[in-house]
Amino acid sequence: MPEQLKNELIEQFRVRVFGESFSRIKICLEKLSEEQVWQAPNKSSNSVGNLILHLIGNGRQWIFSGLMDQKDDRNRAAEFEKNSACPKSELLQMMADFEKDCEILYKASIDLIEIRNVQVFQESGVSILVHVIEHMSYHTGQIALLTKLMVNEDLGFYGGMDLD
Repeated sequence: MPEQLKNELIEQFRVRVFGESFSRIKICLEKLSEEQVWQAPNKSSNSVGNLILHLIGNGRQWIFSGLMDQKDDRNRAAEFEKNSACPKSELLQMMADFEKDCEILYKASIDLIEIRNVQVFQESGVSILVHVIEHMSYHTGQIALLTKLMVNEDLGFYGGMDLD
């Protein structure tokens, strides 16, 4: 894969995950109370807090163990346990830590064509990056909807932009 294309894919990962998804999740967290962060609409749905834990767990597993060949120590089930003892500030710190840890991607020599094992799947480096972007976007949309339902206001993701 040409180096320029590889660099563009990794840059788009950075923009889509941290520039879009994480910035939107932060807006949602600012609007929610500590109690609302852990409030799930029903037993078959997750809270905003659990979705954030899930995104960080999945992102770490796919990027660090899948793409960077590091040890996989993810406890997926724990991401979905209701954990109102974890304050918003701690969720924000986990997000910041994940973003900082991902800086290794921008400097590492990674073969994005090579097939790797992640979870129970065999994926190329490109598909790993696409998966994390897509997964972040999907659950960010859920977080935005849950937030809108709880606070009943526009989240302003496109505030000040003329999209027409």
